[in-house]
Amino acid sequence: MQQPTISTLNDLFSRVVSCANPRAILWQDEAGNWLPLSSDQIYQRVRALAQAFLGWGIRKGDRIALICENRWEWPVTDFAALAIGAVDVPIYPTLTAEQIATLLRDSGCRIAVVSTLKQYEKLNSVRNQTPLERIVVLETPTPEGAVAFRDLVADADAHGSVRDPEFDALTNSIGPDDLATLIYTSGTTGEPKGVALTHGNIASNQCIADRGFNIGPDDACISFLPLSHVTARALDYIMFYRGAQVAYCSQFDWLAQAMRQIRPTIIVGVPRVFEKIRQEVERQAGHTPIKSRLLPAAVSIGSHFVESVYDGQRPQSPLWRLADLLVYSKVRRAFGGRVHTFVSGGAPLGIDTLRWFASVGVAIYEGYGLTETSPVIAIDSPAIHRIGSVGRPLANLSVKFAEDGELLVKGPSVFRGYWQQPAATAQCFDAEGYFATGDIAHLDEDGFLFITDRKKELLKTSGGKLVAPQPIENRLKNSSLVAQAAIVGDRHKFVCALISPNFAALEDWARQRQIHFDSCAELVTHQQVIAHFGQIVREVNATLANFESLKRFRIVAEEWTQETGELTPSMKLKRRVIDVRYAAVIDELFAGEAHARAE
Repeated sequence: MQQPTISTLNDLFSRVVSCANPRAILWQDEAGNWLPLSSDQIYQRVRALAQAFLGWGIRKGDRIALICENRWEWPVTDFAALAIGAVDVPIYPTLTAEQIATLLRDSGCRIAVVSTLKQYEKLNSVRNQTPLERIVVLETPTPEGAVAFRDLVADADAHGSVRDPEFDALTNSIGPDDLATLIYTSGTTGEPKGVALTHGNIASNQCIADRGFNIGPDDACISFLPLSHVTARALDYIMFYRGAQVAYCSQFDWLAQAMRQIRPTIIVGVPRVFEKIRQEVERQAGHTPIKSRLLPAAVSIGSHFVESVYDGQRPQSPLWRLADLLVYSKVRRAFGGRVHTFVSGGAPLGIDTLRWFASVGVAIYEGYGLTETSPVIAIDSPAIHRIGSVGRPLANLSVKFAEDGELLVKGPSVFRGYWQQPAATAQCFDAEGYFATGDIAHLDEDGFLFITDRKKELLKTSGGKLVAPQPIENRLKNSSLVAQAAIVGDRHKFVCALISPNFAALEDWARQRQIHFDSCAELVTHQQVIAHFGQIVREVNATLANFESLKRFRIVAEEWTQETGELTPSMKLKRRVIDVRYAAVIDELFAGEAHARAE
């Protein structure tokens, strides 16, 4: 059913609280029980928190920081800030105190809402370096010098369904051109910049981005991707807009259990989520001789029906139906058994991973966008799709291409600019007002968009050949033993690979072969391990042109994570960090390069 168009996020809030949904939000208590928040409870808690902000002198345009995991207080704080015209600044809880202080100073936040005592202590340690006037803490007991979140909303539910006309009038006074949020980019290639998005930017995207998915009140999703990232936030907004249910999972380790309990109908993840699921399925299958033969056989059978799966059809082949009974259904059951739509965004998902999932009966539709575009530029859907593409550009956007193939985009969801950085803003728009995405792309004859790679990440060999690292890295990650890979070789004769193993799978593999090891460092230097990874590299090289094939590789003794600094919160490689951290290893890979054969 077509929903009324919204022009601000406050219009979206009005839809959420007027739909009389007794279970609009689900959240977990300390015992792990799932509890509901109704539309009325959301309204009253948002209103109470907004009144507290107003009482502290917060007015239209003032900034409020939100440093919090995925929990019901996140959207309540978000909607409360937006309701009074304030600008919220979501900040990743994983950042250090010094990094957070830098963002607070840059944005000029007067208030911060934080989730835990640990976050409060971190923030309080740099408080005198920031413009903060108050810190609100969700967790109890509330430390001295902080404000208890629960006190601010303590009596809110008692108001039931009664509406506050003055609050509603204030909410309705906020317009599409008013600033809604500052989202700081993760800084994979430089210092973070605050992306300034208006109410109209985000609302224009929400009205159109999910067309073709038929999301409605019977649908549910689990909000587990960091809400400081625009992809996760956009999903929640879309679900709210369509009257669906959002269940908040504050820890990634709880996701598997949450899927069994909530049984979502829609799952949106970043590529690493799907890659890890595939690797875990393959790892588990390797535990017994029967399963180790059954999974590849089932994938082989399913590979003949990929297009049918993407078209939403259940193949009638007896072999497919048998494989579905023995294998595919178990994979779907791991997601709760009720999912009808899978979407991947935030970074490119390799075509091999897409085809593997389709071969086990799971169609993953890929979307593409940027923080600066609020975020969706294009998305595949069950209604209109092409495997390997990111779908057709949204109907309210105009796209064109620079001479080097960079995608340029223009439309109502494109941001107004970087916060207090006019020079940086000017550099990313052309004379006609098109935003330069930084991505190399092309449209096929039917208008489907294909992303090749990040322009700034392209490697140029000393022979002048351009190498796109992400497709090669994705091919390496098709192996269950590879967690991450980084291709290096800019301005060198050839390219090489740093490989971070999936140590859970690698240790299983080693034990099955009676390889003794006392540490990860010892394991990655074992000759059998090196030989096996060499075979993985050779298989990938067989699919590559000579100039992009990997001449050398090195297995590192660390599994790269967000916590250890090699990955962004959306699981993208921080290439600059890796280049610095493994500078000596990279030097060794290119040792003797002058005498090596160039391709």
